[in-house]
Amino acid sequence: MHLASFRFEDRDRIGVRLDDRRLIDLTDVSSVAATGDMSGLIRAGEPALSHVRDFLKAAQAAPERARPIPIEQVRWRPPVPRPGKILGVALNNSASDARRISGPSHPMFFLKPPTCLIGHGEDIEVRPYYGGLHPEPELGVVIGQRARDLDPAKAMQAVFGYTIVNDITGNAMRAEDMVHYWALYARPDKPDETERREQHLSYAARYKGTDGFGPMGPWLATRDEIPDPHALDVVCTLGGVVLAEDSTQYLTYKVPEVLAFISRFQTLEPGDIVSMGTAFRPSAGSTRSLHTGDLSRLDGPVEVTITGLGTLSNGVRRTDPKLPDWRLPR
Repeated sequence: MHLASFRFEDRDRIGVRLDDRRLIDLTDVSSVAATGDMSGLIRAGEPALSHVRDFLKAAQAAPERARPIPIEQVRWRPPVPRPGKILGVALNNSASDARRISGPSHPMFFLKPPTCLIGHGEDIEVRPYYGGLHPEPELGVVIGQRARDLDPAKAMQAVFGYTIVNDITGNAMRAEDMVHYWALYARPDKPDETERREQHLSYAARYKGTDGFGPMGPWLATRDEIPDPHALDVVCTLGGVVLAEDSTQYLTYKVPEVLAFISRFQTLEPGDIVSMGTAFRPSAGSTRSLHTGDLSRLDGPVEVTITGLGTLSNGVRRTDPKLPDWRLPR
């Protein structure tokens, strides 16, 4: 099934896709309404999903009795509007390996706040003080059960489904927040003493987590809809120009490996989103790169299409506010 969170007639709702033009409101289905929202539906697990499947079958047999809603009349929300956390996997594509100077032999991940999320059809606001920023098309894995220390051989059991994530990245803010400094470590040979080590680092809170830097949707496809998450085509366009044409087959670390690794450090909970890493590869014969798709100067829409998940489309809206003085009076 393809589930969705949306707003219709001044009410936030959850629904299921009937066909390419219509969806069915599940908000008043008693067994689903009790869950409250998509996060609640995910936590309710298989019993609630079974009711949704039965309702969908009845609607397919008699569509008008289910009072389907035309898709063009809804305002899309992120499929999981307020996940507990969004975890992004960094440099998880073989196309990025050639650019790596050094790095660990395990997945690297960072956190994005739920407030960065926007739905399909919403505009990405670009303020002047953000500087340059670009899209990053990614497969989003939606967690279905609480998980800690997952066995990689069984990790897929923790997956509820999949969605599309556009991990907007502000390279200019990353550069502004870059620090070159001497870090202090305990000496290996004399642990009661410290030594200095030269390091370069940048923190992701601004350049990954700014409001609007997390377009997601439109659909949340349940796990059974995507037999192999490592065989999906990924295409990203900006203003109709193809910036990336890739496949999830090129993920360096696969979904169960990523979930198993993350769960060694952070408990995964129902509704959490794991964004699997950017599809970097340009289309055949193209010299265009995702990093040239600067939303601070190029118009949208930004579109990400992934096999079985549809197309996530967002406009680009550049606004004029300047960064006000955030310091207290001296």
